[in-house]
Amino acid sequence: MASLSTTGKTFSLLTLFSVFSLISCSPKNTQETTEVVKTDSVAAPAPITTSMTITKEDFGKAPDGTAVDLYTLKNEKGMTVKITNYGAVVTSIITPDKNGEPGDVVLGFDSVPGYYSKEFLKSAPYFGAIVGRYGNRIAKGRFILDSTEYKLATNNKVNHLHGGLKGFDKVIWQAEEIKNEKGVGVKLTYVSKDGEEGYPGNLTTSVVYSLTDDNELKIEYTAETDKATPLNLTNHSYFNLAAGKAKDALQHELTIASDRFTAVDATLIPTGVLQEVKGTPMDFSTPHTIGERLAKVKGGYDHNYVLTHPEGQFSQIVTVYEPTSGRVMEVYTDQPGVQFYSGNFLDGTITGKNGIKYVKHYGFCLETQHFPDSPNQPTFPSAILKPGEKYHTVTAYKFSVKK
Repeated sequence: MASLSTTGKTFSLLTLFSVFSLISCSPKNTQETTEVVKTDSVAAPAPITTSMTITKEDFGKAPDGTAVDLYTLKNEKGMTVKITNYGAVVTSIITPDKNGEPGDVVLGFDSVPGYYSKEFLKSAPYFGAIVGRYGNRIAKGRFILDSTEYKLATNNKVNHLHGGLKGFDKVIWQAEEIKNEKGVGVKLTYVSKDGEEGYPGNLTTSVVYSLTDDNELKIEYTAETDKATPLNLTNHSYFNLAAGKAKDALQHELTIASDRFTAVDATLIPTGVLQEVKGTPMDFSTPHTIGERLAKVKGGYDHNYVLTHPEGQFSQIVTVYEPTSGRVMEVYTDQPGVQFYSGNFLDGTITGKNGIKYVKHYGFCLETQHFPDSPNQPTFPSAILKPGEKYHTVTAYKFSVKK
């Protein structure tokens, strides 16, 4: 299983994602020596040769009246990604289908008020947002850390969910545009103060979204704290690869590299048991449509899958195929788990882009993560970030077509 991150465990990832080397928060090795060569002049930086673009526009106003921006990333292969600094939300991902026709494959809104409307707040679907400090659930909103009990909001019946009443999905992030020969992107930074939503420590978090010319959206997370704190960041996008041309997402074929899942109680809190998927409706180790066995899963899919890849190794963990459009989405991560959610609580009360009503099962989520309730589960991989450590993890969503 992947640890939260130490410098040693993140070296291979930082090498693999050298596109971010100019913005990385990782300190340089203080023991490294560099030969200094005297020259009469300083060479000019290499010109940026990419034809990929990034643009910025107004996206409306936050509830407190603060202006919110929308960043549009485009590559040469017909993919467009839109990201706002309100909640670090991915509002749109447009990719071509097997006939070359572009379509938007994530749920969301055309302006920021949609993300805090009365209907949206009541339903609380977290469309496209970065959720934190702790993505997923913490039992009864309580945990003990260094002999101190911390109490959090219970905003999901008796449990704490996705950071509380005002988590990272409802704050304004500071944004910085990125463009180099490998791609375009946005770096979003937020400082969460000690005691915010009940969590300990001043936590500085950065999320870099980048679009490559391989039709890949990469998400790189980094964070540091001055006091030990639970941390589990993830993106909460809802996908529908049919791009508005199907009544729901139940015909998507899904494969997950997992042989176990964290069994849960009636409130969706893990029991501590890692249950085998073999012979159950939970088994996506080979392709199955989302709807094929859905009726056999009480309440629908909303479970954390224990991934089979080696600890900390960035690798492909999910494949999704939508047969009518031919679109394929591959998910890569270094995290130990992924939450598969089949949109069970969508109820048609929210109308999104292009006037589409988001009914039950219209979209699905694949949230790369540490396990739910890890602060209260000593047998799970640790989700505690300590002072002097660096949280670092990478997830990528890659799009293609199968004709």
